[in-house]
Amino acid sequence: MMTNRRSIFRGAVGLLLAGLVAFALPAAAQQAGKAPSDFVQKLGDRAISVLADPKVSKPQAVEVFRELLNDNFDVQTIGRFVLGRYWNTAQPAQQKEYMSLFEQMIVEVYAERFSQYSGETFKVTGSQPAGERDAVVTSQVLRPSGPPVNVAWRVRGKDGGFKIVDVVVENVSMSQTQRSEFASVIENNGGRFEALLDALRQRIRTVQTGQASAR
Repeated sequence: MMTNRRSIFRGAVGLLLAGLVAFALPAAAQQAGKAPSDFVQKLGDRAISVLADPKVSKPQAVEVFRELLNDNFDVQTIGRFVLGRYWNTAQPAQQKEYMSLFEQMIVEVYAERFSQYSGETFKVTGSQPAGERDAVVTSQVLRPSGPPVNVAWRVRGKDGGFKIVDVVVENVSMSQTQRSEFASVIENNGGRFEALLDALRQRIRTVQTGQASAR
């Protein structure tokens, strides 16, 4: 069970390099004549400079990240996609708790690890349409040492602005990865949806305990 609980969060940890940028698109970003790549670059630079600032405490980072996430990431779409067919097997109360835990997990995990980043820069390398509403923006996270990390963002036009609906790191879709891992936890526990909720609760408690110890 512990192995499963660790594995379901590999996607979230893998997204960490992307997270400084992916959740930084502002709701009012869409302006006439501007492309999604412009916003990804501009707000990516902003996210790195603000959220990786060593003066920003962990509690402050949590709140900043929560705001960016809620404003700019389609949590409902991602959360339901990641859960797949198990969404329909969950009770309404379980669905509600799952969405709350899913959001909290992302916020807590990323905020906890922001302090590990320093010296990274971000560069958009291209953009192309993907369907009627989406665009895929390609980019690189440039590190002080080691090869760059290739990251692609699936950006969707929604409610007059943009929302991130998937992040692909080195050709691996984080949404698809998380979907497989969540399903594995449920299936390995006899189809019990509650097992996934237990794993999410435990992960959040672990992160929060670590944050409290560091204060």
